[in-house]
Amino acid sequence: MYSHDSRCITHDSRNKFAMFLELAHTKLDIYKLTKELVLSCYSKSKLLPIDEKFNMVQQLRRAALSIHLNIAEGCTRKSSIERRRFFEVSRGSAIEVDTIFDISIELNYIKKEELVETGILIVRTVQILNKMIVY
Repeated sequence: MYSHDSRCITHDSRNKFAMFLELAHTKLDIYKLTKELVLSCYSKSKLLPIDEKFNMVQQLRRAALSIHLNIAEGCTRKSSIERRRFFEVSRGSAIEVDTIFDISIELNYIKKEELVETGILIVRTVQILNKMIVY
């Protein structure tokens, strides 16, 4: 699972989404999945009321981003113990995202039906992280 690779890619003006570093973890399914989850959470956060801008919206975005960032950082660690710890933090953040959406539904800020795709991403993320943590 160790994927530290510091080869740089050349600037390609055709791909505005190109990363500066071509690291092996960016090819992992979990990395792609959590990137999609972050984007979905940012999109769904726009459905929350304006008076939650500095509370629930920011917390949702921070937690979603934390999932993705901890996977990226964990994948660069040499020690399996260190990697596992980052994956555990990532899983905790996924649970936090799920909890924020649960509360937002209870407060009638958002309908559960609006979160079906995001919910699938959350469940899949936690399932994969559980498997990654066991090893």
